[in-house]
Amino acid sequence: MYSPTKKSEILEAERAKDEMRDIMSRMIGAEIRYVRLGYRVRQAPYGYVNEKIETSHGKRVVLAPHPEEAHWIQKMFDLRIQGNLSDNEIVDEINKMGFRTRTQNRRNPNDKKQVIGKIGGNLLNIKQFWRLIYNPIYAGVNVESWTQDQAIKGQFKGLVSIDIYNTANRGKRTLVEDKDGIKFFKERPPERFINKGIRNKDFPFKRVVMCPECEKPLFGSASRGKMGKYYPAYHCNKRGHYFRVSKGDFDSTIAEFVKGLKFEPDYAEKLMEAVMQEWDKRQKNTQSDKSVIEKKIQELENSARLIADKIRILSSETAIRYMEEDLTKIETEMLELKDQLTKKDENTIDLEEVTGTVKYFLEHLEDLLLDQSKPEKSATLFSLIFQMAPTYAELVSGTPKLAPFVALKDDYAVSENQMVSPPGLEPGTQSLKGSCSNQLSYGPTESANYSKNPGLSVYSFLDARIARS
Repeated sequence: MYSPTKKSEILEAERAKDEMRDIMSRMIGAEIRYVRLGYRVRQAPYGYVNEKIETSHGKRVVLAPHPEEAHWIQKMFDLRIQGNLSDNEIVDEINKMGFRTRTQNRRNPNDKKQVIGKIGGNLLNIKQFWRLIYNPIYAGVNVESWTQDQAIKGQFKGLVSIDIYNTANRGKRTLVEDKDGIKFFKERPPERFINKGIRNKDFPFKRVVMCPECEKPLFGSASRGKMGKYYPAYHCNKRGHYFRVSKGDFDSTIAEFVKGLKFEPDYAEKLMEAVMQEWDKRQKNTQSDKSVIEKKIQELENSARLIADKIRILSSETAIRYMEEDLTKIETEMLELKDQLTKKDENTIDLEEVTGTVKYFLEHLEDLLLDQSKPEKSATLFSLIFQMAPTYAELVSGTPKLAPFVALKDDYAVSENQMVSPPGLEPGTQSLKGSCSNQLSYGPTESANYSKNPGLSVYSFLDARIARS
């Protein structure tokens, strides 16, 4: 059938399609411009809420701290910086304090006005934790496709500072602010943060002390003799040279070196000041955590009362059963939160105990660094007393580059039993002379820069023991 208006209808449809495309182009183009100016055009991420303010560009949307969620983000960064807990332990700690993801209404697809349920309200998992920690938006910096992956300083204040963000990310994500603006780096982390193999409690110092020949990390293993006896040793025999020292002699060298160390008096005073400041900060954080838990308990109690009131007016057994299951879950969650609140009250550390513990370890440094019950932890603490990872020969001679807060005692002397063991009977491999046969991609590791905040580094150094006292 012929329609005399067919051509005009087609033209009108094409015109409407072009108009829609033009409208979308103008709208999305404007959104991109505002994003590059530091404003917000999307839903607020967890921890933030969108807020309209008057700006030089008119009334625009920026991010503001969420009254309930912002605390959780700040707590995650604080726990990551402290370094006492692994990422999985941090996730467990956050969940025990009552963390839940943001909830949203689920609506009927045929009737958007009808709410048929809720989504979210889940526990934190490790992948979500990493996404939150890595996101530079919490430092007030936006990096996305609309900014061409360039760092844009937002028109709002972040939940954490750039320094805290960099420290918590440990080199995996880095924000650098200079005269040209902010740069965001997503590169290979520093060598000291790379897990270069499975940890072995029998050889905890193999990534801490370097080979005196090539200045690269030592290997640790136990060779089997003809009679079936094993001889554990630290060695370096795959890089064109041969170095080996038995585990017993190696541990004796470490012990003798540690016993010859002392804290610098001037630095000890700075340490005590830093401990006082850190203690005050953690007391405030504890009180803040308790307030959040108490508020969460109050919310659950209100929810329990509402459910109990609904049960009284329901007549359906199925509905009552579901409501009772929800009430049981709420009661279980309330008990867990109350248990966490009790533990925080019981674990409150007295300032005198903290200062007494610090003073003790200032005078008995070997008790901190030579804990045989936790050799891997001791090796980690041992690595913090150097500006650069020492070689075995430097430990023997007493000439490593120590951190500013420690020094050798005046009566320290190198004993004869600390000397490096001579090579064994194995002949040298001729084909390995010269260049290294197994070049590794890492070299001597450098410790953190202590000059920026001397007290904080040492407090981290003592933190695990202080917390247990």
